[in-house]
Amino acid sequence: MTPSFDSTCRKCDRLATFLDTVKTQYPTYYAKPVPPFGDAHPHLLIVGLAPGMHGANRTGRPFTGDYAGVLLYETLHKFGYANRPVSVAADDGLTLTGCRISNAVKCLPPENKPTGSEINTCNAYLAAELAGLPTDTVILALGNVAHLAVLKALNLKVANYKFGHAARHALPSGRVLYDSYHCSRYNTQTRRLTEPMFHQVFELIDTELRRA
Repeated sequence: MTPSFDSTCRKCDRLATFLDTVKTQYPTYYAKPVPPFGDAHPHLLIVGLAPGMHGANRTGRPFTGDYAGVLLYETLHKFGYANRPVSVAADDGLTLTGCRISNAVKCLPPENKPTGSEINTCNAYLAAELAGLPTDTVILALGNVAHLAVLKALNLKVANYKFGHAARHALPSGRVLYDSYHCSRYNTQTRRLTEPMFHQVFELIDTELRRA
């Protein structure tokens, strides 16, 4: 049986070798598979793409210490999931309530681009994580790669669930999947994703959870 996380995983040769190189270049960096972070029994599971070089790969916590986490943690604080709006280090005292953050790929990929085979290999961990959650847990996919990873983990056909910002997908298990553009530096600086757009998704999720 596949566990939901393995800190010693080296199943992807390219990623494992890359992390070894990064650890040599940056000895203080975490540079290992990054574990999910947050509530053990969440109402909301957020799925991102992969650790960033100087963010989660450095700190060992998803979306922590880089630009991609700025809007995410500010939003989580605004909607009552986080006890503070800024996430800078794994030991900064930030906690999540009712929410957990995970990634489709647990290791830093070169150029932030995991291959299809790496996404597929890591998908077993996401599938195990989802299997351990109640069916009323809402899932939020940040970006299309995360969206596809969730569908694969749940053995669902991609053609039936098209990615779209603020899209809502009722899944056969009773779960609900929401989509958002990823809160990356590129998306926020080009205004593809604005703060009101991101907040809108969380407002929809809030309504969903109150209805459950």
